Amino acid sequence: MTGRQDRDAVDRIGLRLRLRKAQAAAGDITLLFGDEAEALTHPYLAQAWARRGADLRIQAPGQAQKVALMGALDAVTREVSARTKRSADFVALLEMIEHRYGPEASGPIRPVVLVLDNGPVHTSKLTTKALAARPWLTVEWLPKHAPELNEIERAWRDLKRHYLAHRTFADANDLQATIHHAVITMNRERTQTQSCDSLRSAA
Repeated sequence: MTGRQDRDAVDRIGLRLRLRKAQAAAGDITLLFGDEAEALTHPYLAQAWARRGADLRIQAPGQAQKVALMGALDAVTREVSARTKRSADFVALLEMIEHRYGPEASGPIRPVVLVLDNGPVHTSKLTTKALAARPWLTVEWLPKHAPELNEIERAWRDLKRHYLAHRTFADANDLQATIHHAVITMNRERTQTQSCDSLRSAA
């Protein structure tokens, strides 16, 4: 992947994102990292302990079903806003962001910056029109082949590695329900971790 990158673009956008994160930490903007992911009813195999020479095997009967995830990661609170839906319906994610962070949301209103890659879902005519209808939202476009700049990728990795790994789900509905509860648990743990860090800093 790194061999296909424009290193100048990656360095330039990386610097812009560091500045954006500083703005978000100061409370001047809301910075969100958005992207899609997929989960399967068949097990995701993560690192695990096993006897030397033994293969990790998990029963996976039938045909795997796929669930599309869409989400946004808040750069400051580290909370993930996620939903399971058709991957092409990116407008639904924008509506969720508007409800939580837009002009009509409760709480302090700040300019919203959404970090996105140049995938076809994000650059379609439908998405372009939806973005244009939200002048309070600015998009920070990532260079091609640079997923390491999108911090929500780590949240998707944690979700699969710690909540979905080594499990087989009965069907897509079972998987969706598990994802929903997992995101709630992830956010609660991240909030608790931040609170503990704040207390240590104050001490």
